[in-house]
Amino acid sequence: MSSPSKRERDEYRAEASAWFEENVPAQPDFMLPLTFMEVGTDDQFHFLCDWQNRVYEAGYLGAAWPKEYGGGGLDQAFQDIATEQMRRHGSPIMLNTIGLSWAGPLILDMGTHEQRERYIKGILSAEDIWCQGFSEPDHGSDLGNAQTRAVRDGDEWVINGTKIWTTHGNYAKYMILLARSIPDTPNKYAGLSFFLSPMRVPGIEAIPIRKLTGEYGFTETFFTDARIPGDSLIGEEGQGWAVAMRTLEYERSARGGQAGGLSIKVPDAEEVVDLARRARRSGRPAIEDPVVRDKLVELLIEDRGLGLCGARQRLAPLNQERPFSLGLSSKLMQTEFIRRLNEFAISMQGARAAYYVGDPDAIDDGTSQRSYLNAFSATIGGGTSQIQANIVAEHVLGLPKS
Repeated sequence: MSSPSKRERDEYRAEASAWFEENVPAQPDFMLPLTFMEVGTDDQFHFLCDWQNRVYEAGYLGAAWPKEYGGGGLDQAFQDIATEQMRRHGSPIMLNTIGLSWAGPLILDMGTHEQRERYIKGILSAEDIWCQGFSEPDHGSDLGNAQTRAVRDGDEWVINGTKIWTTHGNYAKYMILLARSIPDTPNKYAGLSFFLSPMRVPGIEAIPIRKLTGEYGFTETFFTDARIPGDSLIGEEGQGWAVAMRTLEYERSARGGQAGGLSIKVPDAEEVVDLARRARRSGRPAIEDPVVRDKLVELLIEDRGLGLCGARQRLAPLNQERPFSLGLSSKLMQTEFIRRLNEFAISMQGARAAYYVGDPDAIDDGTSQRSYLNAFSATIGGGTSQIQANIVAEHVLGLPKS
């Protein structure tokens, strides 16, 4: 398939812009999540399910996924344009991020034809919500030491163990699950298997976890003799570590193939500039402070640079020296930038920085404060910033582990 012409891209952009301008819903009478990790009420869940389905039915989600499985069959450039227009028109987030950005690409990449037919369309339409079962309470970032057990029993697998930080676990229909099916292997990674596990079976219970912000979104999920079908396995038994690493490449944006859409809404640097014009410092607009202005210029430069990284990543001649550097470092750079941007926005608010969402004296209803607290989940999920820095050091710079 040849790349679309500039005229084709411009026409598609105009069509997408017109659709989102007309269809982006007004703010409901309840607070909408800023990220997919904050969906904690039934009102939020049903609102976002409906919105994702509308975007999919209009052709602006999964546009580049294969048509035979429910996608649009278009060039990736068109999905990039659609996602750009979502951001431009203030679209709500896409609820099913784990399905759209991690599970779906993985199934298209490594799944069987039957698995693609079974799962892909439901991921796009938000009929089938997915969660992730990687982390465990006692093992933190040591994913290779997962102790949740999967034992084959005839045509089924019997699962026992606990997973934590399973976003949407209480709403999900399926989970991408890493479990130990071969015990006592010399290499702990060799005993792991990867499953596309149903969640609505006896023996699986997901308990919501209250977050720092007071919201919900994460759960702790308990498996007690839960039976899942034998064909839930993706890849071969004992190859789960390789499948998990491929999944993390999608989660960390080191590999393309995601369905598109917004998974997080954050203030960009221009919005922080606007805040600097409204915030007061020593009785004058904060933007008149030379220290504030200098920091704003730094943030604007960094924001623009990060925005251009995605374009550069797609141009091989610009990545010859270290071809994987942008992909492997983008998650680290983006999440830490978002945290610092919100931190700076709060710093300009003076004493009013202490007010939170719902307080009448909060600036912009405490959006910066809420966004800052939620930013930490993104710097932890998918590998902490410290682990991401190690990955860049080892796999990009070639530094030794010790």
